[in-house]
Amino acid sequence: MAASAEFLDFLTEQMAGFGPVSRKRMFGGAGFFRDGLMFALVSGDMLYLKCDAETVERFASQDLAAFTYGTKTGSNTIMSYRRSPDVCLEDPDAMTEWCRLAFEAALRSSKPKRRSARG
Repeated sequence: MAASAEFLDFLTEQMAGFGPVSRKRMFGGAGFFRDGLMFALVSGDMLYLKCDAETVERFASQDLAAFTYGTKTGSNTIMSYRRSPDVCLEDPDAMTEWCRLAFEAALRSSKPKRRSARG
């Protein structure tokens, strides 16, 4: 199911307190970016936030499921994104807090750019 434009617009408004974000349509959903790093994704009308070893327990303690998708071979792939808490859709301050956690996880997982041999 594709993410609706209305839902993406709503999420962009909810994230306004987090700072400037951009979004890009991808695979029927969308990715949300800040400073070039993807920290959230939308599939259908469900928001998922980036998590890592430092934040996964906070998501798990609220029973927030991981984003998974089926592959052509029939297996499921689990990604490092978890469903956002419902409060993010109700409270812009909560959205800001959770987006900050997700962005920090994205920062920790980003690979440093390799320097070219030319200098």
